[in-house]
Amino acid sequence: MNTINVIDVIVEYFSQQFMTHLLWAMLALVVVFIIGVIKGPSIWDRLLSMSMVSLKVIVVIVVLAYISDTAYLLDLAIIYALFGFISEIFIALFVADRAKEDSAREGRK
Repeated sequence: MNTINVIDVIVEYFSQQFMTHLLWAMLALVVVFIIGVIKGPSIWDRLLSMSMVSLKVIVVIVVLAYISDTAYLLDLAIIYALFGFISEIFIALFVADRAKEDSAREGRK
């Protein structure tokens, strides 16, 4: 067996192990940020936690694509990122608009 082949096998083994550990770490962070979405003191904290959950899910999908060597999961990650970004913009606009309406109502009273 060639020396380069042995090194390639060792690097591939540790790469797979690292990606598996990274996957579990990202899933643990998703759970932590979901708790932040539920318990956030303000709506903006909840929106930030939701953004972090979306980011971690994208990382999990990309790591799964690397581990399983499937390219269609990368397309799924891109689509999920686009939907997550668009939904966060709409939620932020809704919350900001509602805050304006609430402050206008308080001004009328």
